[in-house]
Amino acid sequence: MPSAAQTFVATLKHTALKRTHIDWLLFLSVSALMLFSVAFVYSASAYFADIKFGSPERLFTRHLLNVLLSFCVIIVFAKIDYHWLQKHSKTLMIFALVCLAFVLVAGTTIKGAKRWLGYGPLSFQPSELAKFALVLHLSRMLTEKNAYIKDFQRAFLPMMFWILIVAALIAKQPNFSTAAVVFLSGIILVFIGNAHVGYLLSMFAAGIIGGGAYAISAPYRMKRLELFWEQLSSIIHVESISPKNYQLYQAILAFGNGGVFGLGPGQSRQRDWFLPESYGDFIFSIIGEEYGFIGVLAIIFAFAIILWRGYITARTAPDDFGRFLAGGITTVFALYALISMGVTTGLLPTTGLPLPFISYGGTAILFSAAALGVLLNISSQATKP
Repeated sequence: MPSAAQTFVATLKHTALKRTHIDWLLFLSVSALMLFSVAFVYSASAYFADIKFGSPERLFTRHLLNVLLSFCVIIVFAKIDYHWLQKHSKTLMIFALVCLAFVLVAGTTIKGAKRWLGYGPLSFQPSELAKFALVLHLSRMLTEKNAYIKDFQRAFLPMMFWILIVAALIAKQPNFSTAAVVFLSGIILVFIGNAHVGYLLSMFAAGIIGGGAYAISAPYRMKRLELFWEQLSSIIHVESISPKNYQLYQAILAFGNGGVFGLGPGQSRQRDWFLPESYGDFIFSIIGEEYGFIGVLAIIFAFAIILWRGYITARTAPDDFGRFLAGGITTVFALYALISMGVTTGLLPTTGLPLPFISYGGTAILFSAAALGVLLNISSQATKP
């Protein structure tokens, strides 16, 4: 019997020989975001990198390498028949859980949280693997349990087990925002799979209650929620936003500085020690400052195309597994983009989520690239709507 590695190589060779027709509009939209992200990250990080590392190109170079590597990852996964992943979803899910458990014991602590496994210059964030591994495994379970999908014990409970254990391990790091997105994306995917609506509503309500209790259990999260309630009535007027909410205050100033057409590439003022995480979680505000309202609309339009084409891929997938997998991947992209943009504009409580395909970071962009490659492979096998 051939090993898993031999099967993988054979599958790759087989799919490479097939004439595929990927969704070029989807690919080009993501490619544009990734290519422009190089300029965004360089502008947002140059001053910080020069002060901290003595080289303004330090973070830019790393991000450029990650973007180039991400294109290679997209091409590889776009050539792999997604049905191969279906066979190994449970193995990948268990591996992700082991990594999540191990990071709690031996992970690198940064800003009070253990989210990274690293050795020397190499680092890995298990939660990025886990969120897509969960989508993959839930898609397989929804396909296999389709005949009795509304059964509480045989279908609903097993799927909730995987969702809750992944979300709990991520929350333990602590990483509440990612845990919440994982939980919500899992619930949405099970809903797409036509599970019992009453069970889903009950679980969602329990998640809101449990998540709320967890959110207020730490003083810093409680403070963020308090500041969010204060700002709801004053979001339009930057002068009335509490300076205690420092990141949001500086982010709104950045958007205001940009106006309609922006200050121009590289002309941001808020990046120079005013706005923390300007090249990461809050890069959207730097885009607004340098490229203005027009630049912000362009980013939103690009993500709208990605979500549109992603859900079209789900609709036209050749089988249930492809439909669930495409819908789940697109949902993760949608939640991350909406929450990241919502945080930087003050529409949601301040939290740390990267803007997909744009924010600085190795693990996030590489796993997003792999997920996109899978989505493109599904689109290449899709039927006409």
